[in-house]
Amino acid sequence: MTRPPVEPAPAVVPAPPGRAGRGVRPARLVALLGPAFVAAIAYVDPGNVAANLTAGARFGYLLVWVLVVANVMAVLVQYLSAKLGVVTGRSLPEVLGERLSRRGRVAYWLQAEVVAMATDVAEVIGGAIALHLLFGVPLVLGGLITGVVSMVVLSVQQRRGQRVFESVVTSMLVVLTVGFCAGLFFAPPDLGALLGGLVPRLDGPESVLLAASMLGATVMPHAIYLHSSLARDRVRHDARVRQQHLLAAGAADGDAVEPGPPSTATVRRLLTATRWDVVAALVLAGGVNIAMLLLAAANLPGRAGTDSIEGAHAAIEASLGPTVAVLFGVGLLASGLASTSVGAYAGAEIMAGLLRVRVSLLARRLVTLVPAIILLATGVSPTWLLVVSQVVLSFGIPFAMVPLVRITRDAGLLGGFRNGVATQAAAWTVAAVIVALNVALLWLTFTT
Repeated sequence: MTRPPVEPAPAVVPAPPGRAGRGVRPARLVALLGPAFVAAIAYVDPGNVAANLTAGARFGYLLVWVLVVANVMAVLVQYLSAKLGVVTGRSLPEVLGERLSRRGRVAYWLQAEVVAMATDVAEVIGGAIALHLLFGVPLVLGGLITGVVSMVVLSVQQRRGQRVFESVVTSMLVVLTVGFCAGLFFAPPDLGALLGGLVPRLDGPESVLLAASMLGATVMPHAIYLHSSLARDRVRHDARVRQQHLLAAGAADGDAVEPGPPSTATVRRLLTATRWDVVAALVLAGGVNIAMLLLAAANLPGRAGTDSIEGAHAAIEASLGPTVAVLFGVGLLASGLASTSVGAYAGAEIMAGLLRVRVSLLARRLVTLVPAIILLATGVSPTWLLVVSQVVLSFGIPFAMVPLVRITRDAGLLGGFRNGVATQAAAWTVAAVIVALNVALLWLTFTT
């Protein structure tokens, strides 16, 4: 283990007269897209698959509105996380690490580490289930294969950099989108019923439990921590590119040129790109979740066994044929592989920010793979393990949400980019709703 070098946060300075529009060229805005697509993997992980299919199979189109509301909330939360990284040049774990005592940092890291490991367990199990459905691979072996492939994906980040890693993960997001949405082309949903599902309403205690599960587990703690790190690293990459261009220009003129800190105009343009990034990524992820619910609502209503991923897969095959079932399995596999890679990355960033100790992503992947393999070897229902992992994640929500909302209002840290009154009110409302729903989810899980 090594202590990572502490990089000073780039201060934001006002743009000099006549340079207000020279911070980032419009063409660079497109190049800045990507971090949100990595974070969005958390919204289409195997846990979401099980919840969405169950909701559609049991209640038809009734809970479509839940996913729409969940996605709107997620857009705000992920934007605030990314904004923190863009404006301050630091991640949420780094900012918390600076403000907490040593004991506080260790205690905070312990809860965040439990959350990250629970995430990892869920994703490895999801990949194992997918390999079992597609190729009949035993679950334990499937978990090992998932872990090995995710190590390959993480090695891309270490050897080729963040941009290539983002491209790989985004490609997996595209694959799972096709896999989960393909069934709708074979059996399109009822448009009238779909529109009716946008009207908020519930139907008994079971629908309340599912709604709480879908809404309360929407924003994952590791996605909040990681997104700020991804946005920070993208800004640092852009700063290095600017420095290279300026030094090259200076060398051509015979003078050395220092890039200096990003101007206010530059940060504003970066935040514009960030908003587009977040909205595009979460609209895609939200659309995939809605597609899964619609697929189940249109083709699996009232079918037994759809409360597990294996049962839902069997029902899809019986209803829509083997081709759609295979595509669904491929989507689930891509979901498990991508999300477990992202989960391991998030855990490493949390440790680096809070403990100021950085470990190899591959070493971390190997260590966190062990609990998942042990749990799979016990023979306990994989779907039940997914449910338990979501419950563990629920405990970590307040520890990520509340500090994020408080910190992004801090004028001393974000200056003129701090949350406005309306944004802060909306952020506290979303935080309160998510925390309350996670409490409700925990209570309903253990009492029903």
